[in-house]
Amino acid sequence: MQTTDPTRPLKLYAGLAAVFFGILPAAMIALLVARGNTPRSVGLLLIGGAPLVLAGLISIAQGFREADPEAAARRLHRGMAFIAGADVLLLGGNALIRIATD
Repeated sequence: MQTTDPTRPLKLYAGLAAVFFGILPAAMIALLVARGNTPRSVGLLLIGGAPLVLAGLISIAQGFREADPEAAARRLHRGMAFIAGADVLLLGGNALIRIATD
């Protein structure tokens, strides 16, 4: 008898969220600031966004290793929430700063 992991789809979506909504936007904002293609004040968003992305990645990694499906789901949801918060801070803040400076 083979048991299925009920959190398997959630783990897939959490991994995709970490890459596409966490790591890539943080890298894009960091590159924009480093190249000077955006106002310097956008760099301040990385002070809050980078720890949120890191906290999300840590929480998602803990959710992958968790044996209890309920606890794993809680950690994965928390990690995706951190990633979503970082995404709003980085990309939304970038847009608002660019609008305000134009």
